[in-house]
Amino acid sequence: MKKLKKFFKVCVFLMAFAVLGTLGLYFYIKSSPKLELKSANAFLMYDSNQELFFQGSGSQEWINLEDISDSLIKTTIYTEDKHFYSHHGFDFLRILKAIYVNVTSRSKSQGASTISQQYAKNLFLDFDKTWERKINEMWLTMQLEVHYSKDEILEGYLNTINYGHGMYGIENAAKFYFDKSAKDLDLAESAMLAGIPKSPSYYSPLVNFELAKSRQVNILNQLLKNKVISKEEFESAKNEELMLVGEKNSMDVANIMYYQDAVMRELKEIKEIPASYLETGGIRIYTNLDMRAQLILENSVKNNLDTDKDLQVSSMMMEPSTGKIIALIGGRDYNKSQYNRAVQSIRQVGSTMKPFLYYAALENGFTSSTTFTSEETTFTFANNQNYSPQNYGNQYGNKPISLATAIAYSDNIYAVKTHMFLGEDSLVNISKRLGISTKLEEIPSLPLGTAEISMKEMVAAYSAFANEGYKVEGYLISKVEDLKGNVLYERKNQSEAILNKSLTYILNNLLTSTYDSSFIDYNYPTAIGIAPKIKHHLALKSGTTDTDHWSIGYNPDICTAVWIGYDDNQVISTSDYKYSRNIWVEAMENYLEGMEDHWYEQPSNVVGVLVNPITGKPATEADTQKKIMYYVKGTEPSNTDTVFDELLELN
Repeated sequence: MKKLKKFFKVCVFLMAFAVLGTLGLYFYIKSSPKLELKSANAFLMYDSNQELFFQGSGSQEWINLEDISDSLIKTTIYTEDKHFYSHHGFDFLRILKAIYVNVTSRSKSQGASTISQQYAKNLFLDFDKTWERKINEMWLTMQLEVHYSKDEILEGYLNTINYGHGMYGIENAAKFYFDKSAKDLDLAESAMLAGIPKSPSYYSPLVNFELAKSRQVNILNQLLKNKVISKEEFESAKNEELMLVGEKNSMDVANIMYYQDAVMRELKEIKEIPASYLETGGIRIYTNLDMRAQLILENSVKNNLDTDKDLQVSSMMMEPSTGKIIALIGGRDYNKSQYNRAVQSIRQVGSTMKPFLYYAALENGFTSSTTFTSEETTFTFANNQNYSPQNYGNQYGNKPISLATAIAYSDNIYAVKTHMFLGEDSLVNISKRLGISTKLEEIPSLPLGTAEISMKEMVAAYSAFANEGYKVEGYLISKVEDLKGNVLYERKNQSEAILNKSLTYILNNLLTSTYDSSFIDYNYPTAIGIAPKIKHHLALKSGTTDTDHWSIGYNPDICTAVWIGYDDNQVISTSDYKYSRNIWVEAMENYLEGMEDHWYEQPSNVVGVLVNPITGKPATEADTQKKIMYYVKGTEPSNTDTVFDELLELN
C-alpha cells in the first residue's frame, strides 16, 4: 500500500510538473515577439539576370483563406494533415504510426509532418536534414500554434508552398495551371493541385500527366473514404477532363534544388548576415546562377548517364576569371537524394592532380619535351619502403617519352618519377598555392590522386590555369539585400597572381593532348574517344581511381568538372568511365555553341617548335607524327637532350 501511495504521489508530481512546464512554455512563447509571417525568412533567390527563380516564403500574390475554394482547402487538409484542426502542431498518433511503418518496412517512406510543421520549415529553415534543424522546426511550430489561429496558419501555408515551375502560393498556381483564381477551383482541379507539393518535379501534370492523374485519384479516394465527398462527386471529379493552360518552361530545371541548397549553405557562412535577421526581415539573394548553363548541365547528365545504373553524379561550371559558380548538380535526382555531392562530398581525384605537378615541373626547368622512360618501375624511398605504381592497362612505352605524351596517356610512371625528382613537398606546395585546403601527405602516390578533395576546390584550382594564373575562390552569392533594398553583403573579388603566364600557356596547350590523334603510338590519348565531339579549343584532364572518375577541363570562358561514382564506394566498371567524359564534352560544347573559339594569346617569350610529340625531339622528314609544341625561349629541344632517367642514374 505504501509503495502504491508513493507511486501515486510520483505520478501526480510528474503530471503537475508537466502541466506547469507546458503552461510556462505557453506563456513564454505568448510573451515573445510575434513572428511576421509575410516577411519572415523570405528567401528570394535571383539568377545572374536578376530573374526570381526561388521563393522560400511569402508569395507573389497573397490571398485570404475565404478567397480560396472550399474544395482546395479540403483536398489539402486530407492530403497533408487530416487532423489539422484538432492537434496543437504535432500529430503524435501519426508520428507513432510513421515510426512503426518505417521500422517494419525498413525504410523512411512514411512521413508525419503536420501542416504547421511544414509551414514552419518552409518559412524559417534551410534545407539541411539535421537534428538541430528538426529541433528548430519543433520550436517554430509551437510559436506558430501559440501566436496564430488554425485558419491563419492554413492561409499562410497555402500562400507559400511550392506548386512547381516557380509557382509559390495557391493563387499563382491556380492561374498558372488553370487560368483562374483559387476561389474558382473545382474539386478535380483542387485534387490535382493538392498532389503537387509532395514532389513538384514528379507530380506536376505538365511533367508527367499520368503520374499526376494517379495521385489526383488517390486524393479523391481519401476524400471518399473519409466521407468528405459522395460517390457521385468522386466519379465526376475523377472523369473530368482538365484544361491545363500552363506551359512547362524550357528553363525549368528539375534538380535546381541542389543549387538552392548550396546557396543556403554559403549564406550561413557569410558573417555579415546575422542568423537572427533571417527570422525578422527576409532577404533577397542575388546568385551567379546561369539558367541556360544549368539547363545544359542537367540535359548533359540526362542524355549520357544510364538510368539503369545506381551511379551518382556531380558537376560544376565556374567562370574562371571570377570564381562565379554558374551551374551545379549535386546528384542525379534531388527527390531521391538531397545529399549535395558537388559541395558536401570529398572524393579521390585520381590523375586530375597531375596538372598541378606538371606546372610545378615547368617552374623547375621541365619543358614540353622533357623525357622519362615509361617502363615498369619500383621506387624505393624512406626506410627501404617500395612502391610499384602501374599504368592503366599495363601499357608502357619501354622508351623515353615526352612530358606531353605523359599527359596524353596519363602515364603514372612518368608522374611518380617527376614527383620524386622534384621532391614530395613540391606537389603539396603548388596545391596549396592553387587554393587546395585539404591536408595533403607527402607520399609517392600523391600525383596519382589518392587524396580526397572537394569539387569546388578542384574547379577553382583549374580555373587558375584557365584564367592564366590568378587565384580564385568559387562562390554562388554575389549580393544580399533586405526586402527594402538595403545592401547587407556584396562580394568583392580580389585577384592575386600566383602562376607564371608563360608557363600557364604552355600547360594549357599540353592539356589538349588528351584528345589529340597526333599522340597515337603504343597507346591512345585518354580522351581520344570524345575527340570527334570537340569543336572548340579545350584543355582537359581525366582522373580515375577504383571508385571515382573525373573529367575537368576549360577554356578562357568556362571551367567544368564532372564526377561519377557510387555513394558507398563501389568499384566502378571501366565501361562506365565514358559517362563523365560524355557529360563533360556535351556540357562544354553546348555552353560554348555560337561563341568564338576563344583560346590564349601566345606570350612574347614563348615559341612554337615542330617536334615529334612522342619523343619531344625536333621533327625530321622521317617522322610521321609532327606537332607544334611550346617552350619558353631558350629552352627549345635539341636532338642531344639527355633523358632525365640518365641524370638520376648519374646521381
